[in-house]
Amino acid sequence: MHNRPDHIVGVPKSDSAAGVAFAGLIALAVAMGIGRFAFTPLLPMMQDDAGVSVAAGGWLASANYGGYFLGALSAVWMRIRAESAIRAGLIMIGLATTAMGLVDRFAVWFALRALAGVMSAWVFVFASAWCLEKLAPLRQPVLNGVVFAGVGAGIAAGGGICIALMHAKASSAQAWIVFGVLALVLSAAIWPTFGSNGVSPRDIARSAETTQPWDSESIRLVLCYGAFGFSYIIPATFLPVMAKQVIHDPLIFGWSWPIFGAAALVSTLGAAALQGFVGNRRLWIMSHLVMALGVALPVFRPGIIGILLAALLVGGTFMVTTMVAIRDAWEVAGRHATSLIAAMTAAFAIGQIAGPISVSYLVGDNGNFSATLLSASCLLVLSAYALSRRLQT
Repeated sequence: MHNRPDHIVGVPKSDSAAGVAFAGLIALAVAMGIGRFAFTPLLPMMQDDAGVSVAAGGWLASANYGGYFLGALSAVWMRIRAESAIRAGLIMIGLATTAMGLVDRFAVWFALRALAGVMSAWVFVFASAWCLEKLAPLRQPVLNGVVFAGVGAGIAAGGGICIALMHAKASSAQAWIVFGVLALVLSAAIWPTFGSNGVSPRDIARSAETTQPWDSESIRLVLCYGAFGFSYIIPATFLPVMAKQVIHDPLIFGWSWPIFGAAALVSTLGAAALQGFVGNRRLWIMSHLVMALGVALPVFRPGIIGILLAALLVGGTFMVTTMVAIRDAWEVAGRHATSLIAAMTAAFAIGQIAGPISVSYLVGDNGNFSATLLSASCLLVLSAYALSRRLQT
């Protein structure tokens, strides 16, 4: 007996469930792997041929994260169809990324990174909602995992491309253009899938209109998710720079970022099974503690091995933390979860802005990241303890 639909309601018959999941994977890979995090493996190249300092890199990273914050907020009140927002975001990410290689003025770079951040938020918010709405009738969690695996896949692919470009002696400007063209090509490949009958942002906004009853548990989630945003973004921005400080061969230090992305990809697909054994809140606590270890490792284990292990531990927990935190918000707030998730996302974005700025002030002229890494690690441990308070009551 055929008890499962061979296509998804609201999606053209030619678009299979796997096709929708794959389109979501590609969209998130472009949004996060290129729009957000291509800058991370490119920063060492920009240091070499464009004279970008660690402090300047921190400001460029914060411009992107600030744009992401504004994009996430605007996604709540925007009156635009999900498909239109996804398509516009993908195209603008490609154009803004390409333009990074065509100009060499810091102020323009700052504006372009901010624009890419706004568009990345649009694609992430609307593509996630669109894909999950299409896949929900099938009740196959693995397909949702495929969608969110796009973040790790994009990061891993971006790091690998940078290794190849450094080996080929390409300039950072040429690398930006390669990433921009790649974003446009990938966007064209999935363009037909994001056709019509998607989730209306007006419906999303309506679901957020109910007032969130702010109790101590809700505030705890917001603060802990903000701490996560601050702490993970420091290695997520500067791991390749730290690796380059201890070994100059790009074929070795360049692997820090692909390892980060590959760990995120694998952990996303495997987290659902582990959650069934340990519970959602415990998995969040475990993720913070493992990430805290990874963030501190380069301090206590100097050298390329410590940095690569840090990439593995932080990369293997940051997407797991994202997924379980959002699920925890639903468990805590129920029908009021949308507004709680919005507040958590805002706190997360603020943490991402503050993290690279703190590096600008704490690293100093000697390029020592120890103080910043230890501060981030301690913050993760404190947030893990705060999350555990609910289990003790």
